[in-house]
Formats: sequence, structure tokens, C-alpha cells
Amino acid sequence: MAFKGTAGKSASGASMSKYDVEVEARLQALEKAVAECKAACAATAHTHTSESSGGDVSAVVAALKAQWPNKFTDL
Repeated sequence: MAFKGTAGKSASGASMSKYDVEVEARLQALEKAVAECKAACAATAHTHTSESSGGDVSAVVAALKAQWPNKFTDL
């Protein structure tokens, strides 16, 4: 015996179970968060290029050489 979900309707009009409604809400929240993250990254993308942050790389290289001088001599 098949049961029809009565918790909600999908965009196509099909019945959705309570679980389906909950999963759909979570999916929409995740999609919104991803879109906001992409927008934030696009807005600050110019500050994360290798030309503008070359000093950060040199600091990492210097720290590696200081910690392990024998392993990172050729950096």
C-alpha cells in the first residue's frame, strides 16, 4: 500500500513527505550560502592575487627554512 506525502508540494505539484520538505529547505539554505560565498569571493578576488600578496609567500618560505633548514634550502 502506497502512502502519499502530505507535508508539502514540490514545484511540479507532486506530494512531498515531511522529510522531503526538510531536505528541500536545507538544500535551498545551502544554495543561498554558496551564492553568498561566491559573491563575497568575487568582491575580494582582486586582493588575493599572487602579485599583491608576494610578501605572504616569502614569510611562509622563511618560516619553513627556519624550522627545517635542511629540507627547504632550495626554495
